[in-house]
Amino acid sequence: MPRGRYSLYDPHDHTPLAHEHFQCAPGPSGWRYVSQLTTPTGDHTGSVDLTLDDLGRPLRLELHAGDWQVRGAALDGVTWVRTDPTGSQATEGNVPAHAFAGASPAFLVATGRLLRLTPSSAATRVRLVAFTDPVLAPRTVDQSWSLLKSEAHATDNGPLTVDEYQVTALDTGEQHIVHLAGDVVLAAPGIELEDLETPPSAFD
Repeated sequence: MPRGRYSLYDPHDHTPLAHEHFQCAPGPSGWRYVSQLTTPTGDHTGSVDLTLDDLGRPLRLELHAGDWQVRGAALDGVTWVRTDPTGSQATEGNVPAHAFAGASPAFLVATGRLLRLTPSSAATRVRLVAFTDPVLAPRTVDQSWSLLKSEAHATDNGPLTVDEYQVTALDTGEQHIVHLAGDVVLAAPGIELEDLETPPSAFD
């Protein structure tokens, strides 16, 4: 069960945004990731709870940011309910998309798991609903993912396979690289793995 800490920062000016203390593991339903977010000074700001099925689809998502909350799942595309800080009203959304996205590294692992690309695969288009901080506003985004290479690296715990993905935002053409090892993000724009207590879990 990987457990550790990510640092989240603005990828443009490298301003520190948050620390994400996480643990994740494969389970009976597929894979689950839970985390708590704090400011750089240690104040609690939110949480992530994401469960995938065996095919990488979101069985359940619960996000908290400040007093905002989102609960969602794969249902007729993806469906979610977003609750305002007062709790007096909730708005429901539904989009014919494949999965969810957001600032958490969990969503990069989830998309990689969903697509199951190989280095010989063609670039694959995916539609995601991204929840943006600080109010978890939903936004539909289209991306193209391709697996550039998959390499095994020797470690004290045996070989570690690192997958290098190229992700393209189809609305702007902007490209960036994401490095995944099992269910852990090693490097991505705005994400730095600061601490990892146990090795990543390998997906079947």
